[in-house]
Amino acid sequence: MEIYLDNSATTKVYPEVAELVTKIMLEDYGNPSSVHMKGVEAEKYVTAATKSIANALKVQEKEIFYTSGGTESDNLALIGCALANKRAGNHIITTKIEHPAILNTVKFLESEGFEIDYLGVDEYGVISIDELKSLLKPETILVSIMHTNNEVGSVQPIKEAGDVIKAFNPNILFHVDAVQGFGKAEIFPKKMNVDLLSISGHKIHGPKGIGILYINEKVKIKPISYGGGQQKGLRNGTLNVPGIAGIGLAVSMITRDLKAERERLYELKKYFLTEAAKIDKIVINGCPRDEAGGFDVEKTAPHIMNISVMGVRSEVMLHALEDKGIFVSAGSACASHSKKESSTLKSMGADAERMDGALRISMSGFTAKEEIDTLLDALRELIPFYARFIRK
Repeated sequence: MEIYLDNSATTKVYPEVAELVTKIMLEDYGNPSSVHMKGVEAEKYVTAATKSIANALKVQEKEIFYTSGGTESDNLALIGCALANKRAGNHIITTKIEHPAILNTVKFLESEGFEIDYLGVDEYGVISIDELKSLLKPETILVSIMHTNNEVGSVQPIKEAGDVIKAFNPNILFHVDAVQGFGKAEIFPKKMNVDLLSISGHKIHGPKGIGILYINEKVKIKPISYGGGQQKGLRNGTLNVPGIAGIGLAVSMITRDLKAERERLYELKKYFLTEAAKIDKIVINGCPRDEAGGFDVEKTAPHIMNISVMGVRSEVMLHALEDKGIFVSAGSACASHSKKESSTLKSMGADAERMDGALRISMSGFTAKEEIDTLLDALRELIPFYARFIRK
């Protein structure tokens, strides 16, 4: 039996999405820019998807743009806004625990003369609104804060951050990387004072290679690629109609029963963390306790758990679980081939041993309790075996 618990890396596509994508690729394969009927048919898919996505976010259809994924959405948001607004200032604020798509982009902008400040986080991976207030200044033009951390599942106070930013200067642009949060939480950019929002298709049971960037119609932004003028000239290139239709359907499906699914995942998360904490050598990362001493899971994302097996390298445990058909992660999939330490856990104050033994378990709508039980049984079996090799 295969148990897939690495859904923060990618998700299994909904069967309905796969069927739609296949139909378009084989039958309705026209270019939406073409004026003949094949093109018109393709354009209808784009229009329907855009309407569905705009409805889910409670924004205007003209504020939805399509990219190749979360990374491009982040790059377009940050670089495009920095270049378009550099006359107003050169200061950008982000956090120490962002995805590499943000951290490496702001490093590039720093090399171009922009000043970058990084918000720290507490032991649970959450920023301080007071620190955000202290970093804002007249030269600030852009703030980028992720909604949900991809490694530990910490959720940032986005609404509060948006209120503080706009109270200081309504012209400061606020970007949110919602790649891990969308589909797991209700996210409405206009209610949160969010100007730009990034979403990725393959994190919500949609296709790989497609992303969304919501851009408030008032935002001043420049393109970072040039071509035939598609998408108002902001994101050029032939539209990925199968991907767009696929992500449109995935958005509709994942938001349909969002509240009920959140509660189900929270129950699974609390169950797993409670049982895992009883296993010798396991330490729980990123989830606070409530007054009764239990795990206050609702202060975190419902689908991401992070544990450390003290004294056992994460790669060892990962492959031991894989041998049992259980797939988890040693951290962010976008950095899994790197030997660098986790910037998230380091920012949370974790020591080397805790970082070295960290495992991320991430669930989806397809995850069943029986699979969590199987994972727990495997951990109970494997940890005592590998703990024998820990140096005293």
